[in-house]
Amino acid sequence: MSPAEHPSRHYARVAKAIAFIRAHAREQPTLDEIAAAVHLSPQHLQRVFAEWAGISPKRFLQFLTKEYARHQLAAADPLTVTEDAGLSSTSRLHDLMVSCEAMTPGEIRTAGRGIDIGHGVAPTPFGDALIAWTPRGICHLAFGTADAPRLLDELRARWPAATLVPDPAQAQALAQRIFPLTPTRGRIHLVLHGTNFQIKVWEALLRVEPGQILSYGQLARRAGAPRAARAVGSALAANTIGFLIPCHRVLREGGDVGEYRWGSERKAAMVAWEAGRALTTHETVQARENLPESRFARLPHPSP
Repeated sequence: MSPAEHPSRHYARVAKAIAFIRAHAREQPTLDEIAAAVHLSPQHLQRVFAEWAGISPKRFLQFLTKEYARHQLAAADPLTVTEDAGLSSTSRLHDLMVSCEAMTPGEIRTAGRGIDIGHGVAPTPFGDALIAWTPRGICHLAFGTADAPRLLDELRARWPAATLVPDPAQAQALAQRIFPLTPTRGRIHLVLHGTNFQIKVWEALLRVEPGQILSYGQLARRAGAPRAARAVGSALAANTIGFLIPCHRVLREGGDVGEYRWGSERKAAMVAWEAGRALTTHETVQARENLPESRFARLPHPSP
């Protein structure tokens, strides 16, 4: 697929559509109204969503509703999904396996002195992102915002003594591994820079599958700190490895998207994008292996 056809080029329009939907949620805008709000024909909007999300706008928009979020939050523990669906391994529900390790106390104390950090900006399905890595793995992934020129300053501030090495080609290669145009299994290793509690929360998040969501309280219980929902929220806010440490999968108890370091529209887009991919994958596996419907039987099933 050529750069002009890359799904990243559609994100700006998708984000505008999501912002319009959220602003007019009570009116339940039609597809025609959403298309008009983003200055596209309904047919063009249909094509944009098909190329970006792999599903129709109607199905995608149903994943944005509070009703869907509430049902997901009330659903069975995501860690039992594999057994419920009759699948033999969680790897079959993951396109990308993410492993991690913490920076050593000495590396943190010396602010990265003696460490080379490669970095570059690359397109993703959620807009451009600054990706940075050490020889041991990815240490930073930040999406562009209105303050995009400050992304590199943020990286420098976090690692003031490290040597930053521009490498846009490697950033592009990493982005393609993280967001392949077709589902592809792979492995990504992360290097985490945080307190012991923050790392504990992030590690708990890494066990939440794509397409699943949790509340802050549910995540606190998974992290072994059931009374620390507020502290869990602070740990998520401190995360600087977007998407790979999936803080976007944590919503408020009532189903509201809530805040996100890189914008609530982007968070909503990630939640719905992953839900669509998970459902499509589930349907494909079910058809291939003739499995009984189970994973989404408890949820409002978006119509085709």
